[in-house]
Amino acid sequence: MILDLAVADPDALALTDDLGGHRTRAELVDRATRLGHALRDDLGVGVGGHVALLTDNRVEVFEVYLAAVLSGVWFVPVNGLLAPHEVDYVLRDADAQVVLVEPELAHLVPDGIPTVALGPELDALVEAASPDPFPLDGPAGSRFSYTSGTTGHPKGVKRAIPPTLGEMLTLQQRLGLQVGFDGDGTQLVTGPAYHAAVGGYGFFDLCNGAHLHLMRRFDAERTLDLIESLDVRRTHLVPTMMVRMLRLPEERRASFDPSGLAMVLHGAAPISRSVKESMIDWFGPILTEYWGTSEAGVFTRVDSDDWRRNPGTVGRSVTGFEVFAVDDNGRRLPPGEVGTLYCHTPGQDRPFEYWNAPEKTEASYLEPGVFSLGDMGSVDADGWVHLADRATNMIISGGVNIYPTEVEQVLLDHPCVVDVAVFGIPDEEWGEQVKAALELVPGSDDRTIEEIREFARERLGRHKVPRSFDVHAALPRQPNGKLYVRELRDPYWAGHDRAI
Repeated sequence: MILDLAVADPDALALTDDLGGHRTRAELVDRATRLGHALRDDLGVGVGGHVALLTDNRVEVFEVYLAAVLSGVWFVPVNGLLAPHEVDYVLRDADAQVVLVEPELAHLVPDGIPTVALGPELDALVEAASPDPFPLDGPAGSRFSYTSGTTGHPKGVKRAIPPTLGEMLTLQQRLGLQVGFDGDGTQLVTGPAYHAAVGGYGFFDLCNGAHLHLMRRFDAERTLDLIESLDVRRTHLVPTMMVRMLRLPEERRASFDPSGLAMVLHGAAPISRSVKESMIDWFGPILTEYWGTSEAGVFTRVDSDDWRRNPGTVGRSVTGFEVFAVDDNGRRLPPGEVGTLYCHTPGQDRPFEYWNAPEKTEASYLEPGVFSLGDMGSVDADGWVHLADRATNMIISGGVNIYPTEVEQVLLDHPCVVDVAVFGIPDEEWGEQVKAALELVPGSDDRTIEEIREFARERLGRHKVPRSFDVHAALPRQPNGKLYVRELRDPYWAGHDRAI
């Protein structure tokens, strides 16, 4: 585990960032231990208490993460790109006892909640605290994540965790090894570490001995530069990042050498087949896709070779999960039929709970250990899972169900489309009509829209082709790949007595 690795090779690099932050393994464990004591002894955050972190990517993210785990505290990473009222909601809803905050974001913290600024203030607190190790048979802490809130208030989620620190650290190692994050070499953290997948996979790799480099902001060309200059072995990408990398000039793409990469993990948002095929052709068969959620982790996984044999799948169930589809009455559907996807965890009755929302927790479970988060899809006879969409995203036009993800993936195949969101807007005759919001490559014009419309007509059923297109300089997408669809959709429903 990370504690042993810090003793065995104390000078090995553990963390770096774009701001010049630097931690060896020994420095990381020492600072995290001291910070854990500072939280407990100086800031009054008891075992089971809540400490929030409001920052962009920097080495302190994983330092605080480890400190929380060591000291039995729940760590609440907060997305600094949320609107001020959303940050206020998360911090108050989470009962944050203290907020560790990047100075430039301190104005977002509501009055009455104590803060410690990252930098000299935090450093002084850490330096003055006890370096005594926490006992491995003591309580463990963990992440207390909030969902991205793309359709309403963010929801706080606590996963079930092992009872002791030793078991918790061992679990992190095991989960990392299961997905191939074995701690060898460098992982490039391209996305925001507040995100459950990005932060979680980074922490798994860190606990196995990896060096993590945290990019402050994703940039397609710089990502290629860092992969080469840092000899990166593993990274996590979301589809919008891949699209931007594929849209780089051909000469830059051709000059990039991906041979040092061992794995590119991706998930968090749907990916079009053509984008994935292009990435595999470019990077090699090193892409591993997963399907999962902040609530309960990863449910399925598929490598590049199996994906090519089963295009469009998000994988088979991972160890410890069973995935199946049910109809509106909760009955299991036969192979290949689309329904609500449920996951079964035989060893746990409640793998997660929503904070301050017992009714939402109850609504997620069909029976003990069997839960759904609203994803629609099918499972074929060989166990391969295919996603359709979220039930809440579905468009119903003339009584026919239309899944926006299917339309989005077709539109993304057009070379002029950088990003796309598809959603339903009011239609007096049909109930809803299909609308597409687009981000296009520079130099696009009205003729480009007509080309895209014709492109869609050739590949989609007539009822699925967007009736209209809006062009945006950029879509309101989070760096974690999640899209704030409501910002695009809600204005069209304003003044209507219904929202679907």
